Formats: sequence, structure tokens, C-alpha cells
Amino acid sequence: MTLTTVAADGWWTQLCDFSDYGEMVVLVHGSIIAGALLALVGGLVGVFVMQRDLAFAVHGVSELSFAGAAAALLLGIDVAVGSVGGSLVAALVIGVLGQRARDRNSVIGVLMPFGLGLGVLFLALYPGRAANKFGLLTGQIVSVDSARVTTMAMLTVVVVAGLALVWRPLTFASVDPDVATARGVPVRALSLVFMVLLGVAVAMAVQIVGALLVLSLLITPAAAAVRLTASPVWVPVLSVVFAEVAAVGGILLALGSSVPISPYITTISFIIYLVARRVGTVRSRGRRTAGAPAAEPAPAH
Repeated sequence: MTLTTVAADGWWTQLCDFSDYGEMVVLVHGSIIAGALLALVGGLVGVFVMQRDLAFAVHGVSELSFAGAAAALLLGIDVAVGSVGGSLVAALVIGVLGQRARDRNSVIGVLMPFGLGLGVLFLALYPGRAANKFGLLTGQIVSVDSARVTTMAMLTVVVVAGLALVWRPLTFASVDPDVATARGVPVRALSLVFMVLLGVAVAMAVQIVGALLVLSLLITPAAAAVRLTASPVWVPVLSVVFAEVAAVGGILLALGSSVPISPYITTISFIIYLVARRVGTVRSRGRRTAGAPAAEPAPAH
């Protein structure tokens, strides 16, 4: 056996080793439940992230969520508390100071390096295991215990209930804010409410996929859904389904390897988006072809 073969076998074993898969599934059942809860929240929140063009805001909130989680890790308190606190601060700042798109992007551009810098500082000061530091950036699969699952379940109830209460007016305000304002819809208040809900969703995502890759569950599934349909009913349904497949599927695949969970979730999300984009393109071409007028016969001479 050559050294190249040995190296290849070692590399493949790191990615795929399902020898103790049954035991691992039982061990991380909490992570699977947490991933399913996160996918539900991410799929629903992502619909409005797409409608309101807040992809950049998600990344900005994740940086301060990461800083809050790192601060909690340094102080020895619950990481979930720090993550939620950092997310809410960022969401409120963006919501209050960034009503217009140009102002919002400027605020986010200022917050992102500040949050990332703070997070790196807190992690550098943290004397504990390096795995805890790395997990805040790329996600952790075995760190979700029953207490964390309970916390995530409570946060899920908060976000889903909040979205249910404001879904119709928030959709109106997201699609056409000027007309919504003229009709008396409290557009500014709805924006702040949604930013708070977004902050909670980001804090949940940081604990599963890490601060660097929250977009994979808060944006990609919804982006894939809108490629397939414009229906206000089917977009959130498909978004949640795609997020569940990516999150739960990524966790189940990551069980058989020593690689962090994030590459699996992001890869599945990306594949779903590519397939949805291709299907949407083919369907669009088919509709254009079907609607094209038939060619007129050439006149006889």
C-alpha cells in the first residue's frame, strides 16, 4: 500500500466513518432536535430576510452574536444568553439607525468588524479548550444538551409566535412599504419587531452552525424556495422543508466524521439552491416558449 493510498484512506475516514453510527445518533439526539428547531425558525425568518433584502444584516447580527457568545464563554455564563444578548443589541441598533437601505448597510459595515474584533479578543483571553473557541465559529454537534434544547425550544416558540402575529402586515410592509405606510400600517414598528425576531433566530443559528455560516440556514433555503414559486403559501413551506433537509441531514452526515457540522449543512443548502435555480430556469424557459406566438407561414409567390 502506497503512502498516497494511506493518506487517501485517512482523509476518507475523517469524512465517512459510520462504524458506531447507531450509538452516535443516540448520543447527539439533542443536536438533531435543536437542528430541526433551528431549521423551522430559519426557514420562516428567511422568507422575510429575502423580501426585505436583509442578507447583509444577518451577517452583521451574527458577528455581534458571536461576540456575545465569546464574552459569555469568557465570563463562565451560559453561551446562549450571551449569544442572544449580542444578537438583540445588533438587531436593535440596525433597526433603529438603519431604516433606509443605504444607512442600514453603513451601520452593518461598522458593526461587523467591531463585533468580530470583540469576539476574537474574548476568545484570545479565554483559557479553556480550543474546541469551544472553534465551535463558536463553525458550529458544534455534541454540545447541545437537554438544557440547551429546552432553551432553543423556548426561543423557537417566541419567534414562531411573533411571526404568526405579524405575518400579514409584515408581508405587506416588506413587499410595498410606501403603500403600507399610506394604509396606516406601522411599518417602522414592524421593522423593529422583525429585527428582534431575526436577532433571536441568528443567536440560535450561531449555536448550531457557528457565526460564520448562519446564512446557510437563514437565507439559502428561502432563496431556493423563491426560485421555484412566488406563492405566499408555498414559499415559506418550501423554505422550511429545505432548511430541515439541510440542518437535520447535515447533522446526520456529520455524525460519521470528525469534520465540523458546518460543511455538511452548507453543502446540502448549496446543492438544494443549485437544483432549485436550475428547475426555476427550465420552468421559466418553458413558460416563455409556450407563450410565444406561432410563426406565420411565408407568403406564397
